[in-house]
Amino acid sequence: MTMANTQLIPLPAFTDNYIWMLCKNGRAVVVDPGQSAPVEQALEQHGLTLDSILLTHHHHDHVGGVLALQQRTGAVVYGPASETLPACDHRLREGDTVQLPAVDLQLTVFDIPGHTAGHIAYYGQLDTGIPLVFCGDTLFAGGCGRLFEGTPVQMVNSLGKLGALPPSTLVCCAHEYTLANLRWALHVEPDNAVLRQRWEAATRLRSLGQPTLPSTIQAELDSNPFLRASQASVAKAASAYAGSQLKSEVDVFTGLREWKNNFK
Repeated sequence: MTMANTQLIPLPAFTDNYIWMLCKNGRAVVVDPGQSAPVEQALEQHGLTLDSILLTHHHHDHVGGVLALQQRTGAVVYGPASETLPACDHRLREGDTVQLPAVDLQLTVFDIPGHTAGHIAYYGQLDTGIPLVFCGDTLFAGGCGRLFEGTPVQMVNSLGKLGALPPSTLVCCAHEYTLANLRWALHVEPDNAVLRQRWEAATRLRSLGQPTLPSTIQAELDSNPFLRASQASVAKAASAYAGSQLKSEVDVFTGLREWKNNFK
């Protein structure tokens, strides 16, 4: 598989996961392989050699295929320093860099706790100059991860780091939750025209069996309630749901997370 530029491909896994694959000139890198089979099939189909595996956090649907892939290919595994992983050759913290010459990519690591205590993200630029971030289960299209191990303050700070990335940054999150997230977001901001357009576009894509991802940071800033907790319209809606005045951004975020947790 020879190409002029690095290709970014979402490989479907389980019922709604994506394993992100980067490939160029017969070499490949994958992010969060919860299953080995989709990766193995893609490697065989495109004649690729797997060089590296990047992990964002320890949940099984992100690491379940790591051992099989490493044993089969000898790929080098990178992951968060403070989490228990099935395999990890290089343990990473905020400020570390990952050099991936096989796919012409250098990534910077961010600590983004909240969903898990040691969750990390990888940020860099494709050889086309397009920025991208692999953010696991912290930021979703139209949503964010549940707080299994972290606190609202941690998650607000983590989302703030991601939201401060260049607006054109591709958001490579790990689940196809977009329609469910946007359906809830429309209850938070029913008058948000950008959100309405995004819902319609995502609905069309899913009706065709196409991924709604990657998103962009700009799209999330415009239409994701969790990145809009400081907006008056979002704070008002969250306060109405909570039945009390939510004043701080963390309080608004906490109210939004509770609302989303219980949304049917």
